[in-house]
Amino acid sequence: MTQEKWGQLRQKLLKTVGQNNYTTWIEPLEFEELQDGVAVFSVPTNFMGNYVSQNFADLILYELNTSGEAVQRLAFRVAANSPVRPAKKATAAPVTVTADAEEEPSADMTQTSNDPMESLQAAPLDARFTFESFVVGKPNELAHAAARRVAEGGPVTFNPLVLYGGVGLGKTHLMHAIAWELKVKHPELNVLYLSAEQFMYRFVQALRERRMMDFKHLFRSVDVLMVDDVQFIAGKDSTQEEFFHTFNALVDQNKQIIISADRAPGEIKDLEDRVKSRLQCGLVVDLHPTDYELRLGILQTKVQQYRSTYPDLKIADGVLEFLAHRISTNVRVLEGALTRLFAFASLVGREIDMELTQDCLADVLRASERKITVEEIQRKVSDYYNIRLSDIIGPKRLRSYARPRQVAMYLCKQLTSRSLPEIGRRFGGRDHTTVMHGVRRIEELKLTDGQIAEDVEMLRRALEA
Repeated sequence: MTQEKWGQLRQKLLKTVGQNNYTTWIEPLEFEELQDGVAVFSVPTNFMGNYVSQNFADLILYELNTSGEAVQRLAFRVAANSPVRPAKKATAAPVTVTADAEEEPSADMTQTSNDPMESLQAAPLDARFTFESFVVGKPNELAHAAARRVAEGGPVTFNPLVLYGGVGLGKTHLMHAIAWELKVKHPELNVLYLSAEQFMYRFVQALRERRMMDFKHLFRSVDVLMVDDVQFIAGKDSTQEEFFHTFNALVDQNKQIIISADRAPGEIKDLEDRVKSRLQCGLVVDLHPTDYELRLGILQTKVQQYRSTYPDLKIADGVLEFLAHRISTNVRVLEGALTRLFAFASLVGREIDMELTQDCLADVLRASERKITVEEIQRKVSDYYNIRLSDIIGPKRLRSYARPRQVAMYLCKQLTSRSLPEIGRRFGGRDHTTVMHGVRRIEELKLTDGQIAEDVEMLRRALEA
């Protein structure tokens, strides 16, 4: 077979495999000779020979035989003048990979150097984000258990593990905790943690420097691949394609993959269907919005941590409970609010009481109150107790209306920053003392009446969801 004929066959292969696969895998192949039914091609790297033999050998054999060439198998030989710099001189020696044999990439090719494209520098891990500092509650207990299992480093039981949820719910914390645990328990493993943005940057860099073979080999050589915020590759077609191939190669090698995203894979807009399908084939775990108990637990844990920095600082009863009620959407905002409180109280030399809390965190509290309004609370309570909204606001004092009315007043006091007179006006022009009485009554009943306590908690969760 002549070089000219191989060139014609490559054009046929281009139409079959597509431009991206052709440029990456077919175009670099150089035909050397055809002898005794074996077509020999030179390749830049041993890894590329393995990949082509496993994914395109049958197609190439078919095209060769269709064109009249009697070819029984293919052989790929690493060229001695390969443009990829070998880690040792031994890698320049010819290495044959046949189409009907499966060989591991040469150990020499896995060596690393100071070249950023020949070594994988993981993103830095935050020392604060460990399993020990992660507060577990009902909204995140499944995600925590799954992360713990993966961090044990045993046989791969579910692949990939996908953690998803809104901002500030603990995805990145769990990702870092897994990486820390693996580094301690299994230092021999090659664990790579990076953001989807970093993956895309390195892919673009490899394209620009024409070093895709190095990129592919390095990313396929890891034992555990962790990609944070995978939604950022949505809409980037070339990056998604490379991520898909990397994903497949690692799964085929039974290597662990851990992914995080801000929503379920099926809900990420502009993410290719094949990538969505791959992400959904493992264990997909939702980190739910935090509930009151979990937020309070997080605050209490943070207070214990701050004791070493602010040993003399005092915090009044009810402040943590107030913050856990009011700041409900984002744990980062909640922790930031507590940090600001401690810093401010330390600077002015005051106890952290409700007055200081409301002064110091006025902007945060205003932002959080926009989510829940008095009207929304009234509607939720009336729906929950199956009574009309007009009965909650109206003058009727029947027990079947008065108790829901008091529950609604209590929730307005806890979940909004409205004053007692304002709340009273929203409940049919009632006096602020009536609101105060209703709030106190519900606080008392929560301690003695399990049904009232359950009603209040269920309504709170529904309003904060």
